[in-house]
Amino acid sequence: MWAVILEEYGNSEVLQLKEIPNLEPERGEVRVQVHASALNRADIEQRKGNYPPPTPSEHEIPGLEFAGVVDKLGAEVSNWRIGDRVFGLLSAGGYAEQVLTHERMLMPIPPNLTFEQAAAIPEVFFTAYDALTDKANFQAGDTVLIHAGASGVGIAAIQLARVMGASLILTTSRTNWKLEKCRALGATYTINTAEAEFDRVVLDATASRGVDIILDFVGAEYLEKNLNAAALGGRIVQIATLSGSSTQINLQKVLSKRLRLQGTTLRSRPFEQKMTLTQTFAKQILPLFVDGKIKPLIDRSFQLKDVAEAHRYMEDNSNVGKIVLTIASKE
Repeated sequence: MWAVILEEYGNSEVLQLKEIPNLEPERGEVRVQVHASALNRADIEQRKGNYPPPTPSEHEIPGLEFAGVVDKLGAEVSNWRIGDRVFGLLSAGGYAEQVLTHERMLMPIPPNLTFEQAAAIPEVFFTAYDALTDKANFQAGDTVLIHAGASGVGIAAIQLARVMGASLILTTSRTNWKLEKCRALGATYTINTAEAEFDRVVLDATASRGVDIILDFVGAEYLEKNLNAAALGGRIVQIATLSGSSTQINLQKVLSKRLRLQGTTLRSRPFEQKMTLTQTFAKQILPLFVDGKIKPLIDRSFQLKDVAEAHRYMEDNSNVGKIVLTIASKE
């Protein structure tokens, strides 16, 4: 099979397409012929050598999600048949013609979605769903601030918060046209952080109460303002630290507001937790894709051979929504 192999770390030019042996499923595993994968910021960091996969393997292949067709079954697999259209989350390996995964890490692709649309779902929608429900204990009527609202996770979080009954959804970006996209998806207020202090806007929009939940990708630069913008009993979920991870924290605000600061990552979690999340997501959220109440948003697709160009496009911050890699011929 063909795959993008990292033999060294560096700029996008280190992403090289190589031919390696086909994968063979073991007990409980399924081999999927991949039709599409998608880019994530974690792939950029892995390419630079800053985010290694949790389990070393003979070939280091980036890619955290995939969609394709089951083409080989390991022993004792009972839930899938050859030819099933499936998609799912990975710890690594998505930039390839084949992936191996446990059968309980797979989900059926809704009939109204393409392979490309399905590949755009797992990493961002799993992250957003887990952050809102498990980490932030979302309740209908909560108010939510979503930073980087035009990012993949931001777009997923806006839609999920809307359908789950948020009373107010605020999002941030440094680009007005990206904020327009956020409003179209259901954001109530949008804040250009290049033009305004987001904590002040949040307090104005909530009559000085603040918001119940904050999903943050920025990190150090935003922490103090997040503390200001949080309501009493607010929950701040730290998903990434794009501006850095080291900063001072005003513990008095944490104490007086009874705040909770919760960190989260998906990739390094135990397999059992990922499996449980997959099964819960498939049961509770996948039907919303079938009904069209939420949808993956694709910005642009690239062929696998053009993966270096796709990485450069992501690093330019040009996208709103997912950047997808098409890998195999469509059915």
